[in-house]
Amino acid sequence: MIAEILVLVALPALLAAAAGWDLASFTIPNFLSAALLGAFAVFAFAAHLSAPAIGLHLLAGFAGLAIGFTLFALGYIGGGDAKLFAGIALWLGFSDLLDYTLLASIAGGALTLGILASRQLPLPGFLSSQSWILRLHDAKAGIPYGVALAAGAFVILPYTEIFRLACAT
Repeated sequence: MIAEILVLVALPALLAAAAGWDLASFTIPNFLSAALLGAFAVFAFAAHLSAPAIGLHLLAGFAGLAIGFTLFALGYIGGGDAKLFAGIALWLGFSDLLDYTLLASIAGGALTLGILASRQLPLPGFLSSQSWILRLHDAKAGIPYGVALAAGAFVILPYTEIFRLACAT
């Protein structure tokens, strides 16, 4: 039951919080990435993951961190996005990481095109009083890629190994 709650409630709540925070402030707080790590540790125990399975999930998380920080160093994503990607990679493991990365990349491309297109249009007056919308509409601002990372995870989650494990316990 605990594993099920973590996968069906805690993980989506943390992803939604990261996406919302990124959308509103272009940042993802470290405590959300730490909470993803801590929740996975509890999940691994509750789902009775074997030591080799835990090791593979940790390896996927480290691979996600390496990929994320490479993209961060190249200026493609922010540091919070890199840590969020690593946290999601930890949860998904290698079995679902490639599919997730593809979905998150598609979501990121759509998000980027949508935001860039909206920045070409004048901002309606009733939205101009919202500081987060002004930041999002600013042509010099980045893209809140945490939204795409969370969206990719939401789409793939019902088809993942962790979902099947959580529902089996």
